[in-house]
Amino acid sequence: MFNHVEVNYPTLTREMIDGVRYYDTPDGQKLVSITSIISHYNREIFRKWRARVGNDEANKITKKSTSRGTDMHTLVENYMLNKELPTVQPLSEFLFKQAKPDLDKIDNIHAIEQALFSKELGVAGTVDCIAEYEGELAIIDFKTSKKPKPEKWIEHYFVQCAAYACMLYEMTGIMVKKFVIIMSCENGEVEVYEQYDKRKYINLLAEYISEFVEFKLQEYGKG
Repeated sequence: MFNHVEVNYPTLTREMIDGVRYYDTPDGQKLVSITSIISHYNREIFRKWRARVGNDEANKITKKSTSRGTDMHTLVENYMLNKELPTVQPLSEFLFKQAKPDLDKIDNIHAIEQALFSKELGVAGTVDCIAEYEGELAIIDFKTSKKPKPEKWIEHYFVQCAAYACMLYEMTGIMVKKFVIIMSCENGEVEVYEQYDKRKYINLLAEYISEFVEFKLQEYGKG
């Protein structure tokens, strides 16, 4: 049984506008999703990948990856909430079960699939998990993959964690110690990436946001 720490979070609503996700805060502010900002920042990488593998193959891979990831998040969320696990596709069940020893290092959960926001940064998003991992409070993200990725390929994962850390601190005054990515892979490996250099990724976050804002200003100017 996982222990939960009670933290009061406001309820946010979400909407899509011109392909970009926004969150509406309780006082009526509309803040862009950190996921949309990161997707924009990496758009050229994905464009080149799609061109290389072809649209049909890219769509097939994306569909499988999305389904696998959604199942994994559903299983983890129910597990962390001490609920009965739903039935999912066999691959997703395998990925979850092999990650359980690492999931069991989590406790004192502050949030699961919780919407957060930062008025200072002008962003919002839904964090996978805020909890202690091996006794240290962390922003925790759950990923699936065919095989482990080199850490240099997952910079944007940690940038997203940095965004959630900033949102959490602004909303509650709670400061996390580190960022943790738990990646369960189809090849039978589970990789846990930990980052303590929060300043590095907060600085990168500022770059991601600035580029998105600049793009939107140019887009507005063209309109």
